Amino acid sequence: MTEGTTSAATEGDTMTRLEQEGEIAADYLEGLLDIADLDGDIDMDVEADRAAVSIISDVAGRDLQKLVGRDGEVLEALQELTRLAVHRETGDRSRLMLDIAGYRAKKREELSELGAKAAAEVKSSGEPVKMKPMTPFERKVVHDAVKAAGLRSESEGEEPERFVVVLPA
Repeated sequence: MTEGTTSAATEGDTMTRLEQEGEIAADYLEGLLDIADLDGDIDMDVEADRAAVSIISDVAGRDLQKLVGRDGEVLEALQELTRLAVHRETGDRSRLMLDIAGYRAKKREELSELGAKAAAEVKSSGEPVKMKPMTPFERKVVHDAVKAAGLRSESEGEEPERFVVVLPA
C-alpha cells in the first residue's frame, strides 16, 4: 500500500467514525426532544475534524431557547451529556460540537470579531491585551481569529476564570 493510499484510507475511517458519532448523537437528541415535547430537526455535519450536530426549528418560538439557557449553560451541559452518550456507544472520547437554534454559530461570529478587534488593538499599541474569562469553545474561536490576524495568543488562568491574552508579533 502506498503512503497516499494509507492516508486516504485513514481519512475515510475518520470520516466514517465522525459520521457514526453524529448518528449516535442525533438519536440521543431526538429522544431528548421527544421527552421534553419540543419540536426540532437534527442536522449533522463534520467540521474541523469533529462531528457537528445542530438542533434547528422552523418555528419562531422560544422553545429551543430553553435548551440553550442563560449564556449557553444548558447547551454546554447537553453537549457533555451527548458526548457521554456517544462515548457509551463507541468507547471513544468524543469532541462533538452541539449547536441549538444557531446559538453557537452566532456566538462564533461575535467572538471572531472580538478576536480580530483585540488583534488590531495589539498591532496598533504593541501591548498585550487580556480578555475576559471564556469557555473553552469561546477561547478556541478567539485564538483562531487572532491567528488569522497574524498574531499569537495564549490562555491563562484556571477554569472557570481562564482567559485569552493576545500577544504582539
